[in-house]
Amino acid sequence: MSDRLKGKVAIVTGAGSRGPGLGNGKAAAILFAREGARVLCVDLVPERAEDTVTIIGGEGGEAAAFAADVTRAADCEGMVAETVRRWGGLDVLHNNVGIESRTDLVDTEEDDWDRVMAVDLKSMFLSTRAAVRAMEKRGGGAVVCVSSVAALRGHGRTAYATAKAGVIGFVRSVAVQLGPKGIRVNAIAPGAVWTPMVADLGPEARERRRRATPLGTEGTGWDIGWGAVYLASDEARWVTGQTLIIDAGLTATTR
Repeated sequence: MSDRLKGKVAIVTGAGSRGPGLGNGKAAAILFAREGARVLCVDLVPERAEDTVTIIGGEGGEAAAFAADVTRAADCEGMVAETVRRWGGLDVLHNNVGIESRTDLVDTEEDDWDRVMAVDLKSMFLSTRAAVRAMEKRGGGAVVCVSSVAALRGHGRTAYATAKAGVIGFVRSVAVQLGPKGIRVNAIAPGAVWTPMVADLGPEARERRRRATPLGTEGTGWDIGWGAVYLASDEARWVTGQTLIIDAGLTATTR
C-alpha cells in the first residue's frame, strides 16, 4: 500500500462483522492498518474485534481489540484512554456503529425508535466528544461518521433514516465547532452495500439492490472503507463538514 495513514493512530468503532463476510467497519480497520495506521478495533462483542485484529496482525499491521458499548459515555472515554495509553495519542476516529430498523412510521415502536437513535446517532456524539481532547493534544485529527443514503431519499425505514439524517446534521455542526482545533469532521453515506447486516434480506433483494444503481454493480465494505481512508488521510486536509456519497449513483436516479 501507499502509507497514506503512516504514523497515525486510529479508533474504529463497529470494527467487527456480525456474521460471515465483511462489514464496513471491519473493512475500514483493515485498510487503515494496511495504510500504516495503528488501529484500536472496538466492538460490543469482543470476539468480533479480535477477528479483525487477527487479520490485521496476519498482514503485518498493528492493532488491538477493545470491547465497548459506544452508547455509554464511560465506554467511549475508556476506548480513547486505552488508545492514548497504548500508542500515545489519537489522530483518527471512525464512527461506524449502526443498526437497522425496517419499519415505517406507524409500525415503529417507541423502544425501537430509542434503540436506533442511541446506536446510530448518540454513539457518534459520545465517541466524538470523548476523542476531542486527545486529538487536540496532537494538533488536530479527523473524525469520520457513517450515515446512509437513507438520510437523503424518501425512505420507509423511519427510525433508521431519521437517525442517519441526524448524523449528517451532527457532522456539519461539529465540523464548525472543531475546525479551529484542527479537527476535521465528515460523513460517508453508503448506498445499498451488501454486508452481513443485510444478509438476511436474501438473494432476490440482493439482486434487486444491485440492479437499482446506474452502475449496476454491488457495493462492498471495501468501497466504504476506501472512502474512510481518504477522509482520514492528509489528502482530505481541506475537507470538513461534508458528506461523501458512495452509492454507485443511486441518489442520482429518480426511481
